[in-house]
Amino acid sequence: MKALISVSDKTGIVEFARELSQLGVEIVSTGGTYQKLSDEGLKVMEISELTGFPECLDGRVKTLHPKVHAGILAMRSNPEHVKQLEELEVGTIDMVIVNLYPFKQTILKKDVTREDAVENIDIGGPTMLRSAAKNYQDVVVVVDPADYLVVLKEMKEKGKVSLETKFYLMQKVFMHTSNYDTMIADYLKKERGDSSFPENLTMTFEKVQDMRYGENPHQKAAFYREIGNLRGSIADALQLNGKELSFNNINDTNGALELLKEFEEPTVVACKHGNPCGVGSDKDILAAWDKAYNADKVSIFGGIVVTNRTVTKKLAEQIAPVFVEVLAAPDFEEEALEILKAKKNLRVLKIKDIEVPQPAGAYDLKKVNGGLIVQTIDSLLFNQDEVKVVTKMSPTEEQMQDLFFAMKIVKYVKSNGIALAKNRQSVGIGPGQVNRVWAARQSVEHAVELMGEGATEGAVMASDAFFPFDDCVDAAQKAGIKAIIQPGGSVRDEDSIKKCDEYGIAMVFTGMRHFKH
Repeated sequence: MKALISVSDKTGIVEFARELSQLGVEIVSTGGTYQKLSDEGLKVMEISELTGFPECLDGRVKTLHPKVHAGILAMRSNPEHVKQLEELEVGTIDMVIVNLYPFKQTILKKDVTREDAVENIDIGGPTMLRSAAKNYQDVVVVVDPADYLVVLKEMKEKGKVSLETKFYLMQKVFMHTSNYDTMIADYLKKERGDSSFPENLTMTFEKVQDMRYGENPHQKAAFYREIGNLRGSIADALQLNGKELSFNNINDTNGALELLKEFEEPTVVACKHGNPCGVGSDKDILAAWDKAYNADKVSIFGGIVVTNRTVTKKLAEQIAPVFVEVLAAPDFEEEALEILKAKKNLRVLKIKDIEVPQPAGAYDLKKVNGGLIVQTIDSLLFNQDEVKVVTKMSPTEEQMQDLFFAMKIVKYVKSNGIALAKNRQSVGIGPGQVNRVWAARQSVEHAVELMGEGATEGAVMASDAFFPFDDCVDAAQKAGIKAIIQPGGSVRDEDSIKKCDEYGIAMVFTGMRHFKH
């Protein structure tokens, strides 16, 4: 039995090769792997000795030779193949242990050049892997060091590797090479600055963990992360305390983080089931927490809290008595961590670059039955040049600040969505209604129920899409709303404008809708 070994990741390879050699396997190797095994005292044949042809072009050509690929691809059950091997004086290669040039590690390096990236595109490795995988019935192919023990166990216990295991190893090869090629294609697309949607969409992610279950206990789930720069994302979080993150934790925390990135000033965002339930901004983070918490003391129970400032001891003392599932921040004071770690189930996440937004051209993906719909992320709030006051009454400077604050919130509220705000604090949120006026009324009802009578007096209202009728203005007037911001664009815009003028309410159009389904 002959094994060809050529690995970039040399984890466990010496021990594996030594065990194979003791089982009577003849080892052939290339380049750095050959040197490594030889230095460890193993008997190894160099690839050029097998092929009769020297490695050349700075190692670019080593294994691309008929004596390698014929030895791998020959079907042992085919008499003609066996006869041709004898005539050509080619021996079989029965095991291929290969992993590829470190393309991912190369492109993740700071200031990597295109030349370095291209030079780390493996050619011979994928060719050998695919050849061996295609002939899986006769050839054992190993791409993952984690499978070394699997192979050795069967060889020691059964004298060979079972067909079932060979088939499993074959599958891993094609998953591995598919991932490798996708990384290359994605890198080249970004390197060219190509923002178009490709004719064939291939994407690759790395599994972070299996989860106990998905949205519900009867659903299976896992968490995967993109390959690349993940600054400011939950995939880049360092968990400092608590149970492992669940499917819902990750989904809800991601939504809270995306809203948080809209703010530069000290801000706290509380979310529940994918919707913001309390948002506060102020000159310091403790005051921002007070606003976010007092906006909805009920819904924050079992929710997600994220902040864009360091969690201090004082802030930790305020948050600790409240039952929240996840607390994420760019950093934590040591004394704050001590307080938070007393709550064993509280998931504490440190996200170093929490303010860094997703790249504008990043994809938003939604699975539908039989397909996938893909769009670029909603990376804008509005175009400053298109914002205009459409009523006789203009907002005050303070009201305008609150209008922009409310629009940031409603952008992340499930449609139809309405957000009410006052003094950079959310005071009422109406998410996910099938009728916009219901969302408006709900936001007012929640504000009064949670914050008391008068909570909406003098507040502002933001809508994620235009008002189809003037009934939302009626609801706003009854609640004491003084200014409204919405995209505009309805054929009945004039009805809402006239109603605002009648009530003395200022209205601002942004020209940009923010549906979130």
